[in-house]
Amino acid sequence: MGLRNLLYGTYERQLARTLKLDGNTPRHIGVILDGNRRWAKHVGASAADGHQRGADKITEVLEWSMDSRVEVVTLWMLSTDNLGRDAAELDALLEIICTSVETLAEDGRWRLQHVGDASLLPAAASARLQAAAERTSGATGLHVNVAVGYGGRHEIAEAVRSFLRAGVDAGHSLEDVADTFSVEHIAEHLYTKGQPDPDLVIRTSGEQRLSGFLMWQSAHTEFYFCDAYWPAFRRVDFLRALRAFAQRERRLGK
Repeated sequence: MGLRNLLYGTYERQLARTLKLDGNTPRHIGVILDGNRRWAKHVGASAADGHQRGADKITEVLEWSMDSRVEVVTLWMLSTDNLGRDAAELDALLEIICTSVETLAEDGRWRLQHVGDASLLPAAASARLQAAAERTSGATGLHVNVAVGYGGRHEIAEAVRSFLRAGVDAGHSLEDVADTFSVEHIAEHLYTKGQPDPDLVIRTSGEQRLSGFLMWQSAHTEFYFCDAYWPAFRRVDFLRALRAFAQRERRLGK
């Protein structure tokens, strides 16, 4: 065990140095935090323990991102599909998520933003997430989107509705608004408006699908799928994802 840790440490440091010299770092990384329950089952722990260990991993990943000069990280912590889970498990998960986000806010290094439909969440949870984000409004460090109650299809539908409402509120007919509608209008009404689209999306746990994560924003995104469950995600796994990104030729649709 000691020799393996030593070898991993040496490899990790070499990989980090190589990436810093390369300089090809993603500005925005999206992370699908997957595998908490499967990790818990693997180690004989409860689902709540798995979610807690997953929450404890977040600060580490944000520190790795900051050290790698990433500007924005979007963490998918709870999907709209997850809202249909067993009530007891969902309540416990929301408590862990809210406490985790509040801990990030207290840290002071990150500027937090809730992305997702707050109206789908219990009022108390929504209020806690909003208050935590507001406490970090003056932070100048890494921008962290906490995606809670988030679904990609839901976001796009909300963006369209928002655009239509804005046009009608400005005195235009619905027909006129529809005639002027363009793809640029979608981006202007997304949760992530004003932010760079994700350059890289990482999903843990071995699943190789996006499940609707940042559907609109990820048109030209690179994807990296890692076998490690989220609570077991290591810095060397993160650096490997950055290396894979740096080695790819990004055509950006051209």
